[in-house]
Amino acid sequence: MTIEVLKSKIHCARVTDANLNYVGSVTIDEDLMDAAGLIAGEHVYIVDNNNGERFETYVIKGERGSGCLCLNGAAARKVQVDDVVIVMSYGRMTIEEAKTFEPKIIFPREGNRI
Repeated sequence: MTIEVLKSKIHCARVTDANLNYVGSVTIDEDLMDAAGLIAGEHVYIVDNNNGERFETYVIKGERGSGCLCLNGAAARKVQVDDVVIVMSYGRMTIEEAKTFEPKIIFPREGNRI
């Protein structure tokens, strides 16, 4: 049996843009992606601390060092620029693996910097 556990988390980053006229996804600064162990195309869950919205999408690589966290497409309707969000991904593993697994959790500073 496998279970789904938290793999990666970007805790309390700020939304820098919301682009309704895009196919979909969340664009994340590559530095944040690396620090959290996220990859392009990965399925993520997003929680907006300002309005309580919860939704899921996938990651697109953003410009390294830009601090960007841009919600694209329909997800852009769920947030406002400057909202504080949590981005989470989960992984499947055995119960034994999960007992010792340590998720990558980052707490960005101002400007979504590491």
